Formats: sequence, C-alpha cells, structure tokens
Amino acid sequence: MLPATPETCFWGFFDNSREPILRIRSGDVISIETLTHQAGDAPDLMMDDGIRRVYEAIPMSERGPGVHVMTGPIYVDGAEPGDTLEVRILGVEPRLSYGANIAAWWGGLYDDFQKERITIYHIDRNAGWARAAFAFDYRTSPRYDVPGTIIAPDHARREPALKNVRIPLRPHLGVMGVAPAEPGRINSIPPGPFGGNIDNWRIGPGAIMYYPVFNRGALFFAGDPHMAEGDGELSGTAVEASANAMLQILVRKDFPIDHPILETASHWFTHGFDEDLDLAMRQAARKMLEFLCAKKGLSRDEAYSLMSVAVDFGVTQVVDQRKGIHAALPKNLFGHV
Repeated sequence: MLPATPETCFWGFFDNSREPILRIRSGDVISIETLTHQAGDAPDLMMDDGIRRVYEAIPMSERGPGVHVMTGPIYVDGAEPGDTLEVRILGVEPRLSYGANIAAWWGGLYDDFQKERITIYHIDRNAGWARAAFAFDYRTSPRYDVPGTIIAPDHARREPALKNVRIPLRPHLGVMGVAPAEPGRINSIPPGPFGGNIDNWRIGPGAIMYYPVFNRGALFFAGDPHMAEGDGELSGTAVEASANAMLQILVRKDFPIDHPILETASHWFTHGFDEDLDLAMRQAARKMLEFLCAKKGLSRDEAYSLMSVAVDFGVTQVVDQRKGIHAALPKNLFGHV
C-alpha cells in the first residue's frame, strides 16, 4: 500500500535523481493513491483531509514547471536500463465522488471562447456514469496556471450544466511511467519516451502498459487520475478526480522497446508525440511499423500495407504541448484475441 502523502508525492516534474520512497520486487501488486492537481476547483467536494495535507505541505517552490501530482518514485528490483517495465492496471477507483473539467487557456478552442470555465461532475461509480453537478466561469486571475489553484465556493457563481446528459466513466491514469533518461527537472506536461502525460483513456482497468527502462530500478510513478475523457481531450482536461489504483509491476528482459506501448484485450497501441500533429502521426506509424516487424515477424513492406488497411490512427490529445497520436492494431488480425 502506497498512500499519497507530502512525503510520497512530488508535483509538476520528473527527475531521475529523486530518491525512491518504496522498493518492490518484480511481480508485486501495489495499491497506490493518486491525487488530482484540480482538487481545488471545488475543495468542498474534491478534498478530504489527506488531499488537503498534500496541498498545504508541498510549497509552491517545490511545484512545477508542470502541474501534475505524482506518487512515487518506486524502485523495482532487477530493473536495468534496456529492460522493459510491464504495468498491469488491475483497478482504478475514484477516491471521492466528484471530479472537475476545465475549458482552459491551453484548450483547443480557447480562441473561440476567450474565457475559462470549470464544470464539476458527480461520479456514480456503481452506475458507471458521471453527470454535471454545476459549472462556473473562472475569473479569479487572468489564467488558470498555478499548480494547485484553490477556488473557494463563495468565489464562484455555480450554475446548472448539461441537464439530462450522462457521461460514461472511463477511469484511467493520465500520467504514468518511469524516470526519464535525461537529468534534471523535466516538465510533467509533455509526454515522452518514458511515458508521463500520455492521456490515453484506454490506460485503465484491464490494460497493460510497457515502458522502456532508462535508470536502475526504473523509478516508476503514477498520477493525474481521470474518470472520463474523449480522444483529443479538447478543452484542456478530462474529468480530473483523485483515485486509488491497483497495479502489478513486472520487469521484462525479453520485450525490448524504446517507446511506451499499450496492450488491451483487443488491441496493441503505439504512440507518437510532437508539437506538430503530422510529426506525431509519423512517429506513431513508425513505432507501429517497428512493432509489427520485431514482435509479429512481418517484413517492412508487409507491415506498411497492413497498417494502411487495418490499423486505426487517432488523436490522443492536443493539449499537452507535445500532441499525441495513437495507432491501434487489432489482435484478431493474427488469428487470436
């Protein structure tokens, strides 16, 4: 069990020199608490004593340059550079019954709206749906850009929103991965070869993520829990809500990769990240080409044809500085699921 506390959390960055706070063996199962950096959007509904403690204890000087709260890092015995970390997502459950979405200044259509607006959702974990509880325009400062912004209930004009609309829950971890190869503080917002802020809603219960290991022990972390998100994450965020996850972590010596790969019951996914969506698309395609050749034994010519007729490409997100594209390869093309 790894709780989220001021001692086990770090905020807004990745750093391969950070000391691990837990040591596990390959194959261990851990229950890990993950916190949303948007709990302050409705602190009366999205904060409990434990979350409030983390917000109060980690000073602003120790936050950034990104925004996400991470739990970790976790040292995995036997993990060495060149290995692969296999992370099985066994469960993701909301910690509280509310989450927040912000139409932010970094959102895809901000120029159309010229304002920021927050919608608070009530999460019904038993029914598997979220419904909007209320919404309000954010006008406290010019931009919503302070990690851990707190908006007191009496400072927001809460209005009804999305009447008779229900959102299917897609619980997942928006940020997960291993310590980067590069030294120093690295912004938590853009994703990279180490994983991080991939924001693929399919990284939820039943899925398996594979990460290349760059440092001894891998130094695994998790954060940025989401309860629902669409491909694109258009407004800037998902339904952001603190969550408890159950993960099994294994070291793989027989599955070398250099970029994050996702496996679900029905598909394999490769990812591409770049400020330019065209270049992100090309990267996702090249990683899928490599996967088909190395893992499925196809020639490059065979793989290229197959990708055009059977692999689906989608926009993962357009709001994390490096935009994301995912390539989805159906498993049943090869006679099994």
